Amino acid sequence: MAAARRRRRGLIPPARVGEPSTRHRLLIVMIMVAVLALSGRLVWVQGLDATALAQEAVEQRTVTRVIPAMRGDIVDRRGEVLASSVERYDMWVNQLQVDQYTGYGDDDPLEGVEAAARDLAPVLGWSTAKTREALTGERGFQYLAKGVEPAVRDAAMSLKIPGIGSDRVPERIYPAGAVGGNVLGFVGDDGTAWAGTELTFDEQLRGTDGRTSYERGAQGQIIPTGKQETTEAVDGSDVALTIDRDLQWKAQQVAASAMESWGATGASAVVLNARTGEVLALAEHPTYDPNDPGAADEEYRGNRAISDVFEPGSTGKLFTFAAAIEEGAVTPESQYEIPYEMWFEGERVKDSHQHPEQRLTAAGVLKNSSNVGTVQIAETVSPEVRYDYLRAFGLGERTGIELPAEAAGVVHPVSQWSGRTRYTTAFGHGYSVNALQMVSAVGTFANDGVRVQPSLIQGVRQADGSIKPLGEPEQTRVVSSETAATMRELMDNAVDDDEHAAAIPGYAVAGKTGTAQVPGGTYTASFIGFAPADDPELVVGVFVFGLNSYISGSRAAAPAFSELTAFALQNQGIAPTGQPGRELENEW
Repeated sequence: MAAARRRRRGLIPPARVGEPSTRHRLLIVMIMVAVLALSGRLVWVQGLDATALAQEAVEQRTVTRVIPAMRGDIVDRRGEVLASSVERYDMWVNQLQVDQYTGYGDDDPLEGVEAAARDLAPVLGWSTAKTREALTGERGFQYLAKGVEPAVRDAAMSLKIPGIGSDRVPERIYPAGAVGGNVLGFVGDDGTAWAGTELTFDEQLRGTDGRTSYERGAQGQIIPTGKQETTEAVDGSDVALTIDRDLQWKAQQVAASAMESWGATGASAVVLNARTGEVLALAEHPTYDPNDPGAADEEYRGNRAISDVFEPGSTGKLFTFAAAIEEGAVTPESQYEIPYEMWFEGERVKDSHQHPEQRLTAAGVLKNSSNVGTVQIAETVSPEVRYDYLRAFGLGERTGIELPAEAAGVVHPVSQWSGRTRYTTAFGHGYSVNALQMVSAVGTFANDGVRVQPSLIQGVRQADGSIKPLGEPEQTRVVSSETAATMRELMDNAVDDDEHAAAIPGYAVAGKTGTAQVPGGTYTASFIGFAPADDPELVVGVFVFGLNSYISGSRAAAPAFSELTAFALQNQGIAPTGQPGRELENEW
């Protein structure tokens, strides 16, 4: 205390930090604080938080890898594979482990990377130098080769080189190439479905990926005593189409020939079973190979038979005739005087070719495809009645086919029909359709007056190998059996089985041509029909788009119809009935 009093009086100078005794005391304090902090942390780690930290350590050294599911097949109606996933492997290396390789053992002059490069190079088909470069480094994971075949992977893994591994990956292939490409669609390199059946039925096809988890050491090796868990992948289901592969091939060939023969920009061909609604062929040209979709323009990777709409032209006359006959206003024998042109409430309607005045029956009006005569028949019923029939035939709404991007087409209500539209709708102008819609609508006459919803899918394959249908197609009676029979007679009469371009030797053919101008100046030509005319089962339509000048459907599309339908009848085993084609009175 005396020292303290002397210090306050200034007789003893104050202690300084730099003095040894002071530094010693500060150092002791700091050490004690550090010891207490470490002790507290040790207590926390050892006692209170050991489980959480241990779990964190496990998570840090645990790796989870995906086991890809194999995508299901897409097959045709006979079980022929159109799309399939084959087993491939992505080979990889942990460069930190390759040095452990002993080659042939004690007698091998090489070991490690040098021995591994020597042995692995011929398996991969690489040079030793390239292989050595790929195996050398400090990376814990690096791909060696992607998409290798199972035999290559098995040969590589049999070498037992430390650090060499593989992952199974599916590769999508299309064995028939471009056949059915527009129907099948395609998938990307990552397995993402982009178009067609692949996209619509992606959920059924893709399956469920599996997972495998394991603990790895500092060099990436699996810790044998560590936690390992594996959930196996569940492969996707097969989808069976109604398409016939051989018939689809022929339809694509016919469409290509028609387009190229007439200098058109595109063509579609449709073959439909009128009784079941099954689509047997849905063809396009230009088309693409789903094995290499990037090689084709994007506009050709869809399905224009359902996505593109157009005015049907004279094939639309069939619906006008059906409405008038069903309403009892017209019979095949009804008589009309047909000039080349005629005025209806100030609107001029003319036929496609100049001719003197004709005296035609209703049958003759359809056979000659007279616009003037068709309008006279249309005027026997109200526009509202004709509109109702157009909609009943399925026009102006999607067919519901199991493909993406279907267009509904447009059939305006009567309130929006201008003065001229009232008449042009009678002969297939003033509204728009897609190709499948038209074939389905015309198929109503072949199926006793009942329209059947088109379908592209037979069903999904179950675990026991059976095909589970998606359900019954919707059916709509549009006209009576009697009217349907009359329409078959009229369409049969319209095709001369000895001279018409749509004729098929040995079969009676019923059908109708169509030609329509497109805004911009090009034309669309078509022919839709069926055979045998007296007992039809198949309905076939051929459509040629982008014609630079007026070319009738009888020239541009009817020959293609004949070739395709003849093939389809043989393909489906439909024999001639032996009944000749019907001839009606066309003049009076």
